Amino acid sequence: MKKKALVIIDIQNDITKNYKEIIDNINSSIDWAAKNGIHVVYIRHENLSAGTRTFKPGTRGAELASDLNMMSENVFTKYKGNALSSEAFADFINNNEIRDFYIAGADAAACVKSTCFNLRKANYGVTVLADCITSYDKRKIDGMLHYYESKGCRIISLDTLLSSVNA
Repeated sequence: MKKKALVIIDIQNDITKNYKEIIDNINSSIDWAAKNGIHVVYIRHENLSAGTRTFKPGTRGAELASDLNMMSENVFTKYKGNALSSEAFADFINNNEIRDFYIAGADAAACVKSTCFNLRKANYGVTVLADCITSYDKRKIDGMLHYYESKGCRIISLDTLLSSVNA
């Protein structure tokens, strides 16, 4: 097993806006990771704030989307934007000595942004799959890609990933 992971962030039933446009790309990236011996990790958000309407624990909205390919049981729950805030995910990274991450998911301007920033801050390698992320406001995606790059993330397309020899 390579010391890499594909991290799928918040593709849940409450992320109904825009994720359908990238689900085929995300599923292709999952297939690629599985074929290349790369860990596939699913991050799901639960909102514990009183009065919240989305990602409520125990609701259908907090479940991973049914059209998401499930290639592993590496499902970790976070309660903040940054996936590293999940102690179980952080332990998984350490136990598997993962150093490099491929990132897909939602929301480019929130949880994906926070996760990419904090992974880079911890000196991990981060590659964002540009056509495997979305946002509530798709107009923000290009700006987010520039932001990720400014923080040291590599930005590639799914086609580039699928055609790469050295994942």
